[in-house]
Amino acid sequence: MTPAAPAPVPAPAVSDIAATWQRILLLHTHVESKLATALQRRHGIGLSEFRALGHLAASPTNELRMQELADKVGLNQSSVTRLVSRLNAADFAYRDLCPDDKRGVYTVITETGRARYAEANRTYEETLNAALAEAGQADPRLAAALTVLGAPR
Repeated sequence: MTPAAPAPVPAPAVSDIAATWQRILLLHTHVESKLATALQRRHGIGLSEFRALGHLAASPTNELRMQELADKVGLNQSSVTRLVSRLNAADFAYRDLCPDDKRGVYTVITETGRARYAEANRTYEETLNAALAEAGQADPRLAAALTVLGAPR
């Protein structure tokens, strides 16, 4: 005779707030995937590149210190260095030394980068609206949160 398997331990109850947070995280993952795919297919840029170009374009001086760009995009120093290298290779941005502090390095958006961002921004907005509308229809529990965001229904 084989010994009986132990009874499974029931999973702990999940609070409403934890369940809602999980739905939001799933929504975030779903929307980010849609955005990344659309930007890559239509414009040949990744989501991080798009966001970096957006922050650079929004800067009154068309430039940001590398660390400031890293903070805005949510990357560490090593990752933002690789990101800026990709932007530089595509002629979307270039590095510039701070005239007052030669250790300070800036990333400056080019006209080519500004044009690519403007084109990609239309795709980003369309894809974001479609993905949020789709999510709100698929999960009525998210509909209220999406309404607060001003997302299409």
